[in-house]
Amino acid sequence: MKGEGIGYRTAKRTFDFVISLVGLVILSPLILLVSMWIRRDSPGPIFFRQRRVGRENRAFLIFKFRTMYCTTPNVAKDILL
Repeated sequence: MKGEGIGYRTAKRTFDFVISLVGLVILSPLILLVSMWIRRDSPGPIFFRQRRVGRENRAFLIFKFRTMYCTTPNVAKDILL
């Protein structure tokens, strides 16, 4: 972007990292409770992993809490109709 130097990018990256770390520390008890709830509710992994495409078409892995049972078919709903 226009007017963004190396110092700005470094400062923004540092700010983003620090805020994310603080948020993770503050929310860690809630993350632990949700993890235990998912584990108790059904067998299987706690986190759902998916490969997505990001900026400049670079692939990355996203981790989310699993909200469906592991035995749920991996088929789009509109295909079943």
